[in-house]
Amino acid sequence: MNPSPPSRRSQLTSAKGSGAVHGSTKKRIRSDALVIFGASGDLSQKKLLPACYRLAQRGHLPPCIVGVASTAWDVEGFRRFASAAIKRAEEDVDTAVLDAMCNSLNYVSGSYEDPETYDALGEALGSSRHPIFYLAVPPRLFSVAVDGLAARRMVRSARVLIEKPFGWDASSAIELNKHLHRHLPEEAIYRIDHFLGKEPVQNLLVFRFANSILEPIWNRNFISSVQITMAEDFGVEGRGEFYDRIGATRDVVQNHLLQLVALLAQEPPASSDPDALRDEKIKVLKAMRSPLPEHIVRGQYEGYRNEPGVDNRSTTETYVALRTEIDNWRWAGVPFLIRTGKHLNVTCTEAVIRFKEPPSRLFGVTSTRSLLPNELRFELKPSERITLRLQVKQPGSDLIPMPVDLEVADPSISGSSTEAYEILLNDAIVGDLSRFARQDAVTEAWRIVDPIIVSAPECEIYYRGSSGPATSHQLVQDIGGWASWE
Repeated sequence: MNPSPPSRRSQLTSAKGSGAVHGSTKKRIRSDALVIFGASGDLSQKKLLPACYRLAQRGHLPPCIVGVASTAWDVEGFRRFASAAIKRAEEDVDTAVLDAMCNSLNYVSGSYEDPETYDALGEALGSSRHPIFYLAVPPRLFSVAVDGLAARRMVRSARVLIEKPFGWDASSAIELNKHLHRHLPEEAIYRIDHFLGKEPVQNLLVFRFANSILEPIWNRNFISSVQITMAEDFGVEGRGEFYDRIGATRDVVQNHLLQLVALLAQEPPASSDPDALRDEKIKVLKAMRSPLPEHIVRGQYEGYRNEPGVDNRSTTETYVALRTEIDNWRWAGVPFLIRTGKHLNVTCTEAVIRFKEPPSRLFGVTSTRSLLPNELRFELKPSERITLRLQVKQPGSDLIPMPVDLEVADPSISGSSTEAYEILLNDAIVGDLSRFARQDAVTEAWRIVDPIIVSAPECEIYYRGSSGPATSHQLVQDIGGWASWE
């Protein structure tokens, strides 16, 4: 009888002791403490504390956990908050694990600008020597917190995690990096984009480089276009004031969607070392053109200006579509299309690889459906599946093709249970930088999208429940239109 294969969840942290993840041979030091700045906030409540609980279930959580926030709690107040947050997030809670974790929590209440806050934090850390400082705070406080930690010499052997956005544009991103590098080497800065921790996103890399049949056709000779979509059928959902300051480009294009492009377009890394993987991503971003003004479409859904917290004269985009190319040997001449928007007619995140048509048509056709090109579709949300569209013979006496979809139905693809923050927290604990953004990648991503921000076309109003601005279809007229979301 063959033994059952290890679950994805167990594989995630199987290298607990050595910190050897993804085959890297570099020696890594395991963190012995986790400090959450902004511990009373939404991110901590909804994502970080539940992720800590799941790591604690497997014994992979550092022994020292400290929350820092301006909320006037004592330690017991924070423990009650953490317990309630975990119970809301988890369907089946192991009471023993939860109680043990909560009883080990510590808490520091104070201003991030007050030196006494960092004095109290130092006492709470005790003998810990390799802490992680998770800055779940507004971006304006990143530098404040790092300065406070550095003044108390707490960053010498530490790792610092910061959430997107990494700057406001290219110049502010460079300034933020300069400030962080005053106190921290690049390898100690973990720029977290939770999108990279999602199972279906990680699967793109495996799908590409673990299947040898793809490599001969994964290039400009066989692929006609690449389309990436992140659509939502809802609006700003109470985030009006925040969203109105950033818009769709800063919110998801500069980070999530350009990372998807890099994963789809990169060359195979020389090894599984984190920097080898990130080196290939940066090559893609450096080769990517900034979109021309005529290849940018911005939109705003009808009624957006009436949303709570939104300026009634707002010019912020809730939809953006762009067309660009990657100037390298593999992809020269292949259009890459990116679109994202709110209050559209569907919620989905997907990447569609559209292949070129055969050089000649040997068979008759009865409808435009018979002419549909081969497509490989990676659906990341709401379901997680991979679909390949092929042509087969239509039933009957004539040789007429018709399209069929071959769909991956493996439950390991569609039934993932490991949350993104759980994966990324574990990576930070063991010192694996593979899924975190590097400084040069952040700078290049801003270079690509800065024209959308600096010299963007005016927003076109589009109806709620539509597919977005009508002019977005002009971007794809010459390549067969947008891939239909299904």
